[in-house]
Amino acid sequence: MLLTRASEYALLSLDIIRNSEKPQGAEQLAKELCIPKSFLAKILQGLAKANILESKKGAHGGFVMVRASHEITIAEIIIAAEGKPPAVFDCSQYANTCPNGAIGNCNISPFLITFQNRIDTFLHQLTLQDIFTK
Repeated sequence: MLLTRASEYALLSLDIIRNSEKPQGAEQLAKELCIPKSFLAKILQGLAKANILESKKGAHGGFVMVRASHEITIAEIIIAAEGKPPAVFDCSQYANTCPNGAIGNCNISPFLITFQNRIDTFLHQLTLQDIFTK
């Protein structure tokens, strides 16, 4: 699991919010993106808890960016949207049935660790601004 729909919806929503001059509500975003409002609302709340968005209350309320796009990493967004760090391959879910006995004892473990480290580094260096720069 690297990215699911939660990460995709988070990125699409953030693109709209960062380009808006006024707060964007979950219902409005859900309609514009043609995605379920309840699922999007959960994602947006996760982004708010991660200090990426702020929720404004009231008649003209909605979500606004807390920080500039160049200050928000893609890793932060994925963690906020998914509720956990991204994993290219999650050996832990197979730990009890792994024929090699334990995580880290198989022949491909060094490759998987190196691969995950490179992905992690890339996602921590890549910003929201980077992916929307044309």
